[in-house]
Amino acid sequence: MRKRAGGIKTGHAGTLDPLATGVLILALGREATREIPRLMATDKKYLTTIDLSAISPSEDLEKEPQPVEGITPPSEKLIHESLIKFVGNIQQRPPVFSAVNVAGQRAYSLSRKGQQPDLSPRPVTVHELKLLKYEWPWVDLFIHCAKGFYVRSLARDLGEALNTGGYCKSIRRTAVGPFDESMAIALDDVPTPLTEEHLISVNRALEMISTTESSQNNPPTIESDVE
Repeated sequence: MRKRAGGIKTGHAGTLDPLATGVLILALGREATREIPRLMATDKKYLTTIDLSAISPSEDLEKEPQPVEGITPPSEKLIHESLIKFVGNIQQRPPVFSAVNVAGQRAYSLSRKGQQPDLSPRPVTVHELKLLKYEWPWVDLFIHCAKGFYVRSLARDLGEALNTGGYCKSIRRTAVGPFDESMAIALDDVPTPLTEEHLISVNRALEMISTTESSQNNPPTIESDVE
């Protein structure tokens, strides 16, 4: 992106997991990159499909899933009841395959060397969880959360709560703050040269963030679209 924009300073407001897809916010230019901390502090929205029949060391498909034997498939009602405990202000342990700093090294770097980093739970906030579809062993969820939340950790923890497996078959970030997929440009479609006409101005972006922040005062919710 920096090359396509003529080499100007370029930064990002939070990467995606290696196998995840979706919205990635890029800031181009000094004025924009100064606002990265505020961009990173915005809420995120995700769609994920969780496989309850297996576990994975990486909590996704980066590592080969291992089937869990002897599982009793949970009911949709039990899944819904279990999801309730993950809404609001909760404690969450990050995945061992994550960018969390452990004694000067990234946790994923240690994990790929065969070590097991000891990661402590940390506070995160989930504003909304919606059960979109359940057909054993797949659970489709919509997640609206604050920064610092790991979708892969939710898959792992939901499986533990249900006495099943739990890893993410897919993760898609649909929005970062007020910036959603409808505003995004696919990487393959980014023009060369990339100019200001293709971008959201810094002032407009900050206005959008302020509007979103002022409207997010609703209590946490959990919903189900499964009939």
